Amino acid sequence: MGNTNKLEIDVNGARTSLAGLDRQGLADALGHIGVPERQRRMRVAQLWGWLYVRGVTRFDDMSDVSKELRAKLAAAYSLERPEIVSEQVSVDGTRKWLLRLPKRGHDMRAPEVETVYIPEADRGTLCISSQVGCTLTCSFCHTGTQKLVRNLEQQEIVGQILLARDRIGDWPGAAAPQDGRLLPESDRKITNIVLMGMGEPLYNFDNVRRAMSVAADGEGLSVSKRRITLSTSGVVPEIGRWGSEAGTMLAISLHATRDELRNELVPINKRYPIAELMAACRSYPGVSNARRITFEYVLLKGINDSLADARALVKLLAGIPAKINLIPFNPWPGTRYECSEWGQIEAFADYVNAAGYASPVRTPRGRDILAACGQLKSESLKTRARDRVATQHANEPDVVG
Repeated sequence: MGNTNKLEIDVNGARTSLAGLDRQGLADALGHIGVPERQRRMRVAQLWGWLYVRGVTRFDDMSDVSKELRAKLAAAYSLERPEIVSEQVSVDGTRKWLLRLPKRGHDMRAPEVETVYIPEADRGTLCISSQVGCTLTCSFCHTGTQKLVRNLEQQEIVGQILLARDRIGDWPGAAAPQDGRLLPESDRKITNIVLMGMGEPLYNFDNVRRAMSVAADGEGLSVSKRRITLSTSGVVPEIGRWGSEAGTMLAISLHATRDELRNELVPINKRYPIAELMAACRSYPGVSNARRITFEYVLLKGINDSLADARALVKLLAGIPAKINLIPFNPWPGTRYECSEWGQIEAFADYVNAAGYASPVRTPRGRDILAACGQLKSESLKTRARDRVATQHANEPDVVG
């Protein structure tokens, strides 16, 4: 399907970025500036290599594209990524970028999202956003306190990947950042992508699907679909469709085994209760022991962390090829929840492991910069600087998810 609606000059006079478009979108863009149809396939291949293999940010750097065509492209389009408002680097090397997006449609101001990069010795995970804000109001999640502004466009989703590769030197021949800490030792610095940032990705299905097709393309960014994970709070009607059309790994933001409690923690459960969610997981296309579904479970003190809860979790997931990701709760200013005691977390994990499920406890990362799971929120509604400093001194770093 074409992307011609994204190729026109918007009301603010901004040029549309080609960085992030799929092949059809690039072909449409070339058609808009008069490139004959018979030439478009070859020209798309040229652009694709420059955008997604070399990561160029200027049309003038496309040396095998004619000067005439470069001039036409530069006059009509840009290669811009989202604008960096701020960059924070955690004591553990986790990076968080606050990004400003172009105004579109009815935007009153330029919207902002956050993207997080988590480096480890043998891999690097990029956590990207799919919406500005969120509609789901999960009670333990900081992002859920920010109202939905709009969906991200395809280019804005892919743009987060391109920008991250720019900043950490993940293009061929690029130098690593001078402040780089704990960057992977592998040639590729971004090996995994998780759709676990701001928003519910299945409520922005088409843009996310097209963006992930760009990310997974073996002739460009080349991130394996088995290294791309979409996390959903349980939009049941779209789960099977995502598996059929996108084929990535799946994570379920579960957090409770009883409808009564999950209705409070993850309110979408009122619409799609646990039984329907489990049925969708059991029938997810391609699910197997080699392609397990990850179930995310945030441990909340006195809420869902008892051994009875652990037993109920094991019973609930019986028959589903699953990995259980146990997440110590990441506090944020104003929350009413507390993180479970470490001894209780270990007891919970031991029970689930003994039942035969891989259930790693997520290593704390990035909590000192509010970059952890459930902590992302745009700057316009962020805590004041003094609250952030107080949080930094009160907590050790934690992981995004």
